[in-house]
Amino acid sequence: MSSPLQFRRAFAFESTATPALDRRIHTGEEPRHIAAPALLYPAGPVTETWSVPGTLHEQRRGAARFVGDGQWLMGTLCIDDRTWPGGICAAARQVYDELFQLLRDEGFAHLLRVWNYVADINGCDAGDPLERYRQFNIGRQDAFLAARRSAFDGAPAACALGTTQGPLTVHFLAGREAPRAVENPRQVSAYRYPSQYGPRAPTFSRGALASIGGGREALFLSGTASIVGHQTLHVGDVARQTEETLANVAAVVDAANALSTIGPRAHRVDMLDCTVYVRHARDLPLVREVLAQRLGADAPALRNAIYLRADVCRADLLVEVEAHGIASAAEPSPP
Repeated sequence: MSSPLQFRRAFAFESTATPALDRRIHTGEEPRHIAAPALLYPAGPVTETWSVPGTLHEQRRGAARFVGDGQWLMGTLCIDDRTWPGGICAAARQVYDELFQLLRDEGFAHLLRVWNYVADINGCDAGDPLERYRQFNIGRQDAFLAARRSAFDGAPAACALGTTQGPLTVHFLAGREAPRAVENPRQVSAYRYPSQYGPRAPTFSRGALASIGGGREALFLSGTASIVGHQTLHVGDVARQTEETLANVAAVVDAANALSTIGPRAHRVDMLDCTVYVRHARDLPLVREVLAQRLGADAPALRNAIYLRADVCRADLLVEVEAHGIASAAEPSPP
C-alpha cells in the first residue's frame, strides 16, 4: 500500500502546515455554510488533519468538495435540507447518492468512516410528526440500498450529531481496501434496532478496523453513548451516562483487538483520540471529571480530547464519545 495515512490534531498554539486530506476546524462558533458543533474545550481553534505525503488539490463536484491521492479519498458534502424539496429525508438521500456516485467515479469501493451533522436533530419539521434524525435514517438507508452497499452487516463506522444551524453536512474517509466492521457485545447492532426507534434503523457499525499503510492499523470508533442492548440507560444522569459510555467504548476496543491484525492488545482506550459531544454546556466539568477518574488524569486520551456542544441522536442521551486509535506492528502497546 502506498501513501500511508496520517492523522494530526493541532491546537491553537501548534502549526498545521501539513498536506491535508481533510480539515475540520472547530472555532467555538457554528458557521452558517456548514454544520459544525460548537467548541467547548479547549480554548482556541482545533484543527484535525488527515494527511498523506505530497501536495493535494481540492476538487468540487455537485454538493461535494474532496481531495484524494489515488489511495485515499476524503471530503465533505453539504445540502441545505431546509430548502431542499422533501426536507431532511430527501436531502439525506441526495447527499448519500452523490457520495456513492463520487466513490464510483473515483474508483473507491470502501467507506472507512462517516461523520454526519444534522441541524435540530431531535426536532420535527413543520407538519411532520417524525423526528428529523429518523427522517435522516430513512434517506440514508435508501441511498445505501440503491447503491447496493450494505446498510447492515459491514456498514461503515459513523456518528450523527445535532447542531443548532447549518446545512446537512457529511464528512467521509474512503479507501481502496475494505475495513473490518466491529460490533459491541453489550449492544444490539444499530442496524438491528427495533421499530420503536423509527421506521428505518441507523446505518453504521460500532467501529471499523482498517490498514492505513506503514504497518499500521486504525480503529475508527463510531459515536458511542449510554445504550445497553438497544435502550438508553441512566436518563437524566450525565455522570452515569458518561461511565456507561466509557464501558461501551472499552467493549468496542476489546472486540476490535480480537479482530486486529496487529496484536491482541493493539488498541487501548486511554490512547484514543477522542471527541466528546456534550448536550448541555453546563455538564462539561462533570463529564471531564468522570473521564479523568476513569481514564486517569494523565491519559493521552484525556489530554488530547476535544469537547463539543452538540445534540446526541436520542433526546434522552446527554453525552457521546467518538474516537479513533492508530496502532503499529513495530510498536506494540505496553501491557
